[in-house]
Amino acid sequence: MGRARLARLHGIATSYAPSPGKSVQTADDTVVAVLAALGVDASTPHAVRTALAAYEDGAGRALLPRTVVARPDRPPDLTGLPEGTVLRVETEGGGTADLGAPDPAALARLPLGIHVLEARTPGGRTARAPLIVAPDRVPAPPGRSHGFLVQLYSLLSRRSWGMGDLGDLADLAAWSGRALGTGFVQLNPLHAAVPGPPTDPSPYRPSSRRFPDPVHLRIEHIPEYTDLVGTARLRADELAARAHALRSEVLERGALIDRDAVWALKREALELLWAVPLSPGRRAAYCDFLAEQGQALEDHATWCAIAERHGPDWRGWPAELRDPRSPGTARLRHRLLDRIDFHCRLAWLTDQQLAAAQRAARDAGMAIGLVHDLAVGVHPSGADAWAQQDAFAAGMSIGAPPDAFNARGQDWGLPPWRPDALAAAGYAPYRELLRGLLRHAGALRIDHVMGLFRLWWVPEGRPPTEGAYVRYDGEAMLSVLALEAQRAGAAVIGEDLGTVEPGVRDALAVRGVLGTSVLWFERDYGGGERDAAPRAEAAEAADGPGAAMAPEAVPDGSGAAARILAPGEWRSGCLATVTTHDLPTTAARLTGADVALRERLGLLAGPPERERSRATYELAEWMGELVRRGLLPEGQGDEEAAVKAVHRFLLRTPARMVGVWLPDAVGDRRPQNLPGTWDEYPNWRLPIAGPDGRPHTLEELAASPRLHALMRELSDGYR
Repeated sequence: MGRARLARLHGIATSYAPSPGKSVQTADDTVVAVLAALGVDASTPHAVRTALAAYEDGAGRALLPRTVVARPDRPPDLTGLPEGTVLRVETEGGGTADLGAPDPAALARLPLGIHVLEARTPGGRTARAPLIVAPDRVPAPPGRSHGFLVQLYSLLSRRSWGMGDLGDLADLAAWSGRALGTGFVQLNPLHAAVPGPPTDPSPYRPSSRRFPDPVHLRIEHIPEYTDLVGTARLRADELAARAHALRSEVLERGALIDRDAVWALKREALELLWAVPLSPGRRAAYCDFLAEQGQALEDHATWCAIAERHGPDWRGWPAELRDPRSPGTARLRHRLLDRIDFHCRLAWLTDQQLAAAQRAARDAGMAIGLVHDLAVGVHPSGADAWAQQDAFAAGMSIGAPPDAFNARGQDWGLPPWRPDALAAAGYAPYRELLRGLLRHAGALRIDHVMGLFRLWWVPEGRPPTEGAYVRYDGEAMLSVLALEAQRAGAAVIGEDLGTVEPGVRDALAVRGVLGTSVLWFERDYGGGERDAAPRAEAAEAADGPGAAMAPEAVPDGSGAAARILAPGEWRSGCLATVTTHDLPTTAARLTGADVALRERLGLLAGPPERERSRATYELAEWMGELVRRGLLPEGQGDEEAAVKAVHRFLLRTPARMVGVWLPDAVGDRRPQNLPGTWDEYPNWRLPIAGPDGRPHTLEELAASPRLHALMRELSDGYR
């Protein structure tokens, strides 16, 4: 009983429900391991009693919570303060406010921001805590809009160096906003990757979520490029020629996108550009960026510089370098100042080109512009895990428990944030992360948004079946999100596909966070509230965060038995799409190419005949639905007509945002990511292609009659 109470006090669930009506107890040794990761010893009965006493003497008797959260519709609970306590606030702007007796409503009326609350009792006890005053809701998207969903690396132009870059992004935004009336472009995460070779191509296992990856830079758009002279100019021209040859290999000869080869060329070019002196104005802008980013950027660049010497896994570095604040790290930091400056410069250049892409989107009339993507975690060997060790739970990995789709559970290999450390820091790591991502965004997509409330922690060395749910302060996490989103004037989209605990979708909707609705999963599964609908989470079993469920993963094996939701039954607060980056493309689903691919790779959940039959049944059901609603004229059953029809269906829903998967617009039949594969399929390495598999450049996309015909359907649908 004592250990269970200790677990509850620290937000650790002692049971979980793998399916409705079934409860599984969390193993005692799992609880002990998770508590240890939170700095609590529960290994023996004596240790448990000691830990409980320490909690009662510490957090149990604290005048204030680690962080106090207030908003207009929800003042903080201060009923536990002793009579006669007086409050004082140091505001974010540098002022002070003496509030006198505790008045929660007065706290909620303070200006929005991150303040410091001080409580003083008549007996002389004093406590201070960060005070977050947040708006009730995140900003709503401006009106109803449609736009493209795209994996940037897959969008090659005649100017890019073997993979899509920020120049291509700016061009896509400028063209689609002006010519097609799109309101946004949603991207894959552009976070900095752990360097290779080989580099993990998945954008969902980054080294750092705080800084973008310079592999996305358009080299020729860097102003210093025109200042290269002599041998530097000759070498830059050679690198450009090699990059163009690399691009031709992808576009003309069917080669895969080779991120490491692209980065090798760009890195050498960037070394040449780093040697070019900045103009006075550029130098001043760079210095402003350094001052603004502060310690976070210095730490990131330091990790990059040390990784050049000792490899990209800081856990294998010399012991003194594993601590970013050690004297040994400080000495090496001094010796590596040039390399640190180089990596800081790359972060600045990437930030500038991201800003330029968002300006291009807004100048083209996009109401939202860029929609960036926040991955659910970071790689354990990367820069963030090194620089923010106090904020991460050592020896833990996030994943998902066993459920009806996967009896083995899931381990994504990403260390979780410690909820106690976040609260003690006033959620500073989370705030700074959001602020950086929202710098040049009109909206932010949050992968696995349910992680704002709880995450499944798996102790290192144990199977994911032996994990436990750890709860986060959802009110605080959402309040920080609302505050930073309002400051940036950005909407927020939560990826809430899959089985979600009851109440979470409602909590997100109340705070203005849009959900994600995928056409094939919008059905009435007869499970009561929407949170119980079996949707897209199951495929994460094989590929981790960012993945979604294939259509055959209906737990009762009955295929498409659940009723298709009518357009009017969809929620308005969502981004509605037909497919996503890790589901079959629409053309593949319509032609059966998705089942054939998974059969070839041995990924089908059952006998091929049954899976083909089920896919055929589901498709026929959908085609019938589209015909009945007048969205697909009878006799027009070809693939392109059906692609238009499913998008017409989306337009009939009340969804605030409608997303078009860019490969769908040209009939691509290959998924960008196939859950359940590693080397068997080229995940995250395919360029956008037509039905025949021939890659399409951005220029060809812009001229595609098929794309224009589809996008006219969406433009006309808003008139």
